[in-house]
Amino acid sequence: MTGFGKSSVELKGKKVTIEIRSLNSKQLDLNLRISGILRRWENDIRAIVSGEVERGKVDVSVYVEFTGESSVSNIDRKLAKAYYLELKSLVRELKDKDESLLAHVLKMPDVMRPEKAELDEKEWKPIKQALDKAIAELNKFRQDEGRSLQKEFDNRINNIRKSLRDIEKMDEFRIVHVKDRLRLSVAELKGQFDGNRFEQELIYYLEKLDITEEKVRLKTHCDYFITTLKEKGSGRKLGFISQELGREINTIGSKANDAAIQKLVVGMKDELEKIKEQINNIL
Repeated sequence: MTGFGKSSVELKGKKVTIEIRSLNSKQLDLNLRISGILRRWENDIRAIVSGEVERGKVDVSVYVEFTGESSVSNIDRKLAKAYYLELKSLVRELKDKDESLLAHVLKMPDVMRPEKAELDEKEWKPIKQALDKAIAELNKFRQDEGRSLQKEFDNRINNIRKSLRDIEKMDEFRIVHVKDRLRLSVAELKGQFDGNRFEQELIYYLEKLDITEEKVRLKTHCDYFITTLKEKGSGRKLGFISQELGREINTIGSKANDAAIQKLVVGMKDELEKIKEQINNIL
């Protein structure tokens, strides 16, 4: 599920900015980009994010900007060179004439540092609070998206239910029409058949066309989908239920042997495909 959260905190001589972005993924895929002076807390940051953020491809960036309160005296030459080469490559690719690359490089994160660029334990506490705030923003973003998706799923499932009700009405007359058609065909044979054998074949044929069980199961799966949608962490389960919905819809279409019903089945398949497109957005 997509999401975004951002927070920052002002410390003595520095400003720490935290950004968290998430995209769809079947499990938690955490990518961490942090300033060098925060390396000692890398495992802590990973543990905090992993404990609060469910599934998704999650990118966490923590930048440290040194303010004028501290004198800048050191340049991370290795990092500056990497930034410079990357920008130079981009300039060539875009055929740009900007020659002031070095000025841009010096503004990049962590290139210029105070002589004593360190964080102590006291400074870690407000950074952790800022991280918690960014995570809370991310989760709220995802929850808001989730409420929109719930309305979408409710609408799609209700459309399937409506088509199912229409099929149930049509099915009352479908078997009657099949029997009448068979009687006419039998009448044309003028008794040139085994009555008992015909009755057995008729029962077998009607059983092959019967969709009563499929209708009941489809209705049950629709109800189960909506109930499961309200559960926490139901994404995978909803995926399984959507497979069962598809199985019953397909069976109704293949057994109905009726053009009007098959038209409704096509509509239900379309609604189900739209549901499946959004399933990965559910945690």
